[in-house]
Amino acid sequence: MSGGSDANIRFNDLRALLIALGFEERTSGGHHIFRKEGVGERINLQRVGRDAKPYQVRQLRRVIVAHELFRILEDD
Repeated sequence: MSGGSDANIRFNDLRALLIALGFEERTSGGHHIFRKEGVGERINLQRVGRDAKPYQVRQLRRVIVAHELFRILEDD
């Protein structure tokens, strides 16, 4: 969560994280769009090979921190 490196983050790892956090996924072409009740922002992820786009990783981090979603994982 420190933001040390937004490159080389596996797309499938981010997708699994969002699902674990309770987001619902839908796809439209190469876009994977995630929504969660109580979170106003939609998260759009796209692949670049095996990885997610770095700017989308940064956007996801901001949403997780703003909504304190990391606490969901701490409770498990």
